[in-house]
Amino acid sequence: MGVRQSIREQMQRVREDAIVTAVNRLLARKGYDAMTVDEVAAEAGMAKASLYKLFTSKEELAGAAMVGVLDRALAFVDELRARGDAGGVTPLDQLKAVTGWAMQTQLEGEMPSLPAQNSSLSAALQANDAYMDRLISLSNRLSIWIAEAQTGGQLKADVPAELVLYTLFARACDPVVALLKDSGQYTHAQIIEWVNGTTFDGLAG
Repeated sequence: MGVRQSIREQMQRVREDAIVTAVNRLLARKGYDAMTVDEVAAEAGMAKASLYKLFTSKEELAGAAMVGVLDRALAFVDELRARGDAGGVTPLDQLKAVTGWAMQTQLEGEMPSLPAQNSSLSAALQANDAYMDRLISLSNRLSIWIAEAQTGGQLKADVPAELVLYTLFARACDPVVALLKDSGQYTHAQIIEWVNGTTFDGLAG
């Protein structure tokens, strides 16, 4: 009985992973408003009824995709922190690496695109404990580096740390990144270097 249950649980996890991967691709490609549950089911290769057994709404699907990307972000930050603890990496370097990772994820078509204003989605995300726990954890980790960079004079100390944090989060869905990519004129490395440069150094000559 235990083995059968374990296999059933494994099958469910495989289905959930397939759905979340499909949602992530569609959110990155089309955005939340244009994505439909029918498209998710088709992309994941399953019947809509089967999908609804695992996720009850479009908001829940978006939440699962965001949990997935936050898990990846936290893993990247923890890896950076371990490297920083080994020495030679400044808090500013850490923050630049995080924004670079976020932009690279967007450039590779793997960053979910959610609307800034959508009351039902916002409410669903705020009620999603897994999402909120990860968002708070990521914010706390970045806030430590921001405070250290401000104290060390690498970032302006008179700018609210909250503003810096929100600016860094904005790079994950920056339309400038998509526009430069769509022009077809620049490499991913160039785009990341330029947008990171304007983020941390501004546009002044």
